[in-house]
Amino acid sequence: MIPIPSGVRVWIATGHTDMRRGMQSLALAVQQSLKRDPHAGDLYIFRGRRGDLVKILWHDGLGMSLYAKRLDRGKFIWPSASDGAVSISAAQMAYMLEGIEGIEGGAG
Repeated sequence: MIPIPSGVRVWIATGHTDMRRGMQSLALAVQQSLKRDPHAGDLYIFRGRRGDLVKILWHDGLGMSLYAKRLDRGKFIWPSASDGAVSISAAQMAYMLEGIEGIEGGAG
């Protein structure tokens, strides 16, 4: 589990992302597509087309980190919107990463 300090916002990048992208490319996507600062301390979660892999981009004030998780079975629950970002709580992110359907309001 990622040790998220209180006050950090978690954003799901809606739609799907090319999972070949690395840290710099995802940071550029946060800046250009989501119109946010990837160095501001928020977490950004990206999902691949198949739905079984996510990458999480986070700048903790000292440096950029890139986390990845692949499910052995099933798919990650994801918002149905096709463009932009959706804010979720740290608890919702934890549920999502554990494969629990805990994201409400347009997830699917």
